[in-house]
Amino acid sequence: MIVFKIIFFIFFFISGCSMNSVNLRTVDQVDINEFMGSWYVIAHIPTFIEKEAYNAIESYELNNDGTIATTFTFNKGSLKGQEKTYNPKGFIVEGTNNAQWDMQFIWPFKSQYKITYLDNDYKTTVIARDALDYVWIMSRANEIDKPELDKIVAHINALGYNTDLLRMVPHQ
Repeated sequence: MIVFKIIFFIFFFISGCSMNSVNLRTVDQVDINEFMGSWYVIAHIPTFIEKEAYNAIESYELNNDGTIATTFTFNKGSLKGQEKTYNPKGFIVEGTNNAQWDMQFIWPFKSQYKITYLDNDYKTTVIARDALDYVWIMSRANEIDKPELDKIVAHINALGYNTDLLRMVPHQ
């Protein structure tokens, strides 16, 4: 398992060093306590471990030291597939009003995590990266209505992503 995590992180880290990089604008401010909790991954341009993810949920809990305990769970291959769990640690980047984090799967490497969209009610969000390689649409509910989803996909397209690569994540 540890070898798999090392390979995953090396792939994730190296892809973040892509020549196809921009400087994405984050939301102005994130109330970090309001952001904590569980988010359903509705759609994504997935990392290689997420390509067969079903029932994907990302959960955050603020630690006393200001770091973020993260639990990412999904079923692999089908709605009833084997459950997988990953526990990266989040580090809020100073001076970003909580809108940019570094996620650490394996010490000492960290990967970028930018909150580029967040509705006023903290019900939908977009997590993106300057490398324009991966993106996640997440919601507090396991589905988003079509008009809202279309608006979010347009946001991702405006960031410079190829939205044809978005994969909808099936949920029960």
